[in-house]
Amino acid sequence: MTRKRAHRPQPARAPLVGSTTMERLKSSALREWERLAGAIGAVRREPRRLGPWVVEVVRFAAKTVLVAVLPFFALVRVAVFLYEGEGWPTALALAGGAVCTVAVVTAYGAWVWHRLTGHVRLALVARRVALPFVVAYCMYTLVYLSSANTKSERVRAYYASLHPLLRVGLSTLIVFDRDAVITDLARRPEDYPAMGLPINDGTLHYVQRDGYAHAADLRTAGRGFLRNRLVQLYLWSMGFSTLRHVGTADHLHVELPVR
Repeated sequence: MTRKRAHRPQPARAPLVGSTTMERLKSSALREWERLAGAIGAVRREPRRLGPWVVEVVRFAAKTVLVAVLPFFALVRVAVFLYEGEGWPTALALAGGAVCTVAVVTAYGAWVWHRLTGHVRLALVARRVALPFVVAYCMYTLVYLSSANTKSERVRAYYASLHPLLRVGLSTLIVFDRDAVITDLARRPEDYPAMGLPINDGTLHYVQRDGYAHAADLRTAGRGFLRNRLVQLYLWSMGFSTLRHVGTADHLHVELPVR
């Protein structure tokens, strides 16, 4: 009689611990990478916003600059526009710019008066504050140039021969840039050989048929790229033509075209 062999159960295989752990790690790392990539994408899609206080500071600074600059811009830019664009005589063009400036200063003064007293007195502010201030400023810019803002006394002596609108424009520049220096104004043909340059018959440094020189040179050396660019931007915004070039030295040439 044949004896049946007892069935021996096969031992259970131990799980592959190393393989399972690696799969879990890969899956976790993939999820983490997807989360990080999503966060980076969200930052790129939504740029960081400035805090509200920064916006308020920038807005206040912009308003302050606008309020400070507007009267001067009205005076010079309007006068140059009336002279060059509309063909007005120099005196009338300057008067037109002055009238616009009186209106701006009157508005400022009336606002302050209203804040202090609760009343609006436009006529009083215009007659006693705005008009005297604008007239005094125009007279100052037309007749006075500090020696600190000129290269030499010779340049300062020629100041009265410069066109009135250029005088007002350059004096206004000096109000905001106390270190600005005018290096040259009116010239004569014999000045060019003395500077080692050929005679330039078409230069606006010569006195023109209206009795004024229409060009001036400003120092650029030692003032920095940004500062020179801001000066050039100011002159351009006021309606003057500018050119950075080298004659006897690097300088910024500014001129008012002759009508």
